[in-house]
Amino acid sequence: MIITQTPLRISFVGGGTDFGDFYRRQNGEVISTAIDKYVYVIIKERFDSQIYLNYSKKEIVDCVDRIEHELIREAMRKTGVAQGVEITTLADIPAHGSGLGSSSCVTIGVLNALYAYQGIGKTAEDLAQEACKIEIQVLGKPIGKQDQYIAAYGGLRHIQFQSDESVVVERVPISEETKRKLNTNTLLFYTGIERKASDILTEQRQNIDQNFEVLCEMKPLVRKLKAVLTNHQNNGHHSLDEFGSLLHQGWKLKQHLASTISNPRLNEIYDAAFNAGALGGKLLGAGGGGFFLFYAPPETHDDIRVALHHLQEFPFNLERDGSKVIFNIRR
Repeated sequence: MIITQTPLRISFVGGGTDFGDFYRRQNGEVISTAIDKYVYVIIKERFDSQIYLNYSKKEIVDCVDRIEHELIREAMRKTGVAQGVEITTLADIPAHGSGLGSSSCVTIGVLNALYAYQGIGKTAEDLAQEACKIEIQVLGKPIGKQDQYIAAYGGLRHIQFQSDESVVVERVPISEETKRKLNTNTLLFYTGIERKASDILTEQRQNIDQNFEVLCEMKPLVRKLKAVLTNHQNNGHHSLDEFGSLLHQGWKLKQHLASTISNPRLNEIYDAAFNAGALGGKLLGAGGGGFFLFYAPPETHDDIRVALHHLQEFPFNLERDGSKVIFNIRR
């Protein structure tokens, strides 16, 4: 039996520049962090040759080609595991449309588990590249590359997407004090709205040409936010306030990328948090629903919770590690 643990992620700034249609013209970059909420993948050898899958539904099939779950199917094709296994996925969040990168977590986690099942070690770079190939090239999903890389590498990362398809992953060097304040000053709320990210992302990808200048405006926010984090001095929580301002600027720009990224109901949530003391925030992932992230001084948190009392808060911390095998018994 093999069990892998793969972290979900929060993307702070730069999302959208990780689309190939953008970074092949002008290098893209994001700052994302893994968080301490996970997708778990369990793989167990079966006594027969069938394939059992357990996720939000159950599948029992006799060959890989008949698997409906496309991410698991393609990961099995890629790794060469063809029969006689039971695969279960478990997640700490709602199954679909969270904006926390859960789909790519599944791909990374399944790949990692299938390789470990065969006694093969893979690097974070290997896993990220293979997950991108499965999701973007094989399955044609309208997504970028950041989710796969942050799930594989973990940590707080500055990820750069080069026009030659190479990816540069660097750890953002922050102090323990800055990390603690970032954990303390950020809030995550679930909107209760599940949406199909692919619909929003398809429109976003189709709009890249007309929104090229908007995406170019988003890029400098990455370096500015990195500077805020790395130059932060331990002189009180207000010294990180520019972090909130940069989230706010990024959110305003992001809403231009597709017509369904926000709507009046979501704008009301954002405005309520802002009026209660949040300095900035954003809807995570594709938009349209899922989770709102807010940055706010701690003394305003109770007011924000009152303003958003109808939403479920989702406590989290930054996560150091990427996808890893946490249980491994091979016979």
